[in-house]
Amino acid sequence: MVFSSLLFMFMFLPVTLLIYYAVPRKLRNLFLFFANLVFYGWGEPVYVTLMLFSTVVDFTCGHFIDKYRTKNRKISKAFLLVSIIVNLGLLGFFKYAGFITDTLNAIPFFSLPSISVPLPIGISFYTFQTMSYSIDVYRNEAPVQRNIISFGTYVALFPQLIAGPIVRYKDVAYQLNHRRETLSQFTQGVKLFCIGLAKKVLLANQMGLMWDSIRESGEVNGWLGSFIGIIGYAFQIYFDFSGYSDMARGLGNMFGFEFLKNFDYPYISKSITEFWRRWHISLGTWFREYVYIPLGGNRKGVFRQIINLLIVWFLTGFWHGASYNFILWGLYFGVILIIEKFILKKWLDKSPAFIQHLYSLILILFGWVIFYFTDIGDFIAFAVSMFSFSGIAIGESALSTVISFLPLLVIAGISSTPLVSNIYGKIKSKKAKIIIDTLFCLFVLVVCTASLVNQSYNPFLYFRF
Repeated sequence: MVFSSLLFMFMFLPVTLLIYYAVPRKLRNLFLFFANLVFYGWGEPVYVTLMLFSTVVDFTCGHFIDKYRTKNRKISKAFLLVSIIVNLGLLGFFKYAGFITDTLNAIPFFSLPSISVPLPIGISFYTFQTMSYSIDVYRNEAPVQRNIISFGTYVALFPQLIAGPIVRYKDVAYQLNHRRETLSQFTQGVKLFCIGLAKKVLLANQMGLMWDSIRESGEVNGWLGSFIGIIGYAFQIYFDFSGYSDMARGLGNMFGFEFLKNFDYPYISKSITEFWRRWHISLGTWFREYVYIPLGGNRKGVFRQIINLLIVWFLTGFWHGASYNFILWGLYFGVILIIEKFILKKWLDKSPAFIQHLYSLILILFGWVIFYFTDIGDFIAFAVSMFSFSGIAIGESALSTVISFLPLLVIAGISSTPLVSNIYGKIKSKKAKIIIDTLFCLFVLVVCTASLVNQSYNPFLYFRF
């Protein structure tokens, strides 16, 4: 991890905020730019150079894209292609070179040297962001950035640099040079950060421990034990990633930025189509805006639309990692979405809400099995254990684990729905909300700090994507 959590919360963040608000407004982007580089370079200083190279390339390409957009469209498009090729080239080399060479070496007559390079943290996220800048400027959907420091601030913005959300340039173009920080925005940011921190430390980490315990029990779990285990993983990855997204949005608020919401209670979905409108919204939006629509979307007939959807979902899976299970996971959901769109939609719409929820959750949970297991043998063994109804429902070890984690399972289930938010929204008194928010934030900071001090288990799942 780039910073230990406690070092970040109690040293880096307070010092950065104090200096940020102390310097004149015109120097805040400059300071934030260097703070971003310190944050990123703390654990991997060598990759700061890579990020700066990407920043300079895209800033330069953006300049020429804008300059020739109306004068000479071909030159403008050429610089757009340079930006895309450089970005995808860097991402492809660091993330996929080893996977591609190993795949080719499995074919007779190929004997390529094996490539193994460390994956720069956050490269999947900031590469997509820098590409969005070039594309948005080319489409004239955002103004060209004339200040390379402001552009560098956007590329390396530490709140969402490591694991998203993916912030499209056009969504923050105005904010980069014209944002005005307010007290209400800052306090909202603190609240969002604490919500995300609670999700991550109090729920995601605990659900991860439960999942690890059940997974290690293997075939003796019973079908119910296996289902509860993968439910634990589903909660872990949701609270891990949505927690980080909430913290990123909260940190953005503290520095005057507004980032779009990245999760919207995906596990209450009544279809897989709805699930992907609620899960990792920024990634889905990016692929829709910059891949699906440019390919033709749904404008060129049913056959072409199906091909476009399969391409997008292949890329969605491959974006998550250089492994066949991620590709299979993306295509799995792509096929389901196509079936829903052209066959199941009418049936689903007429079905009781309970059936819709059950249908969605079973498919989502099986998707997480595909997502988790990189080894095909382990995947098959666990999938079989989920649907082997002839034996015991739940093994002794799994039952013991479930009982010990049952209160947190219930809390996780409730927290994955809008129930608490809806109850909070019904409170009319502003004073009561301030008191509740203050007590909540204090409680989270104290409990999470104690938890982080005493726990060694604190993974961020999406760092490796």
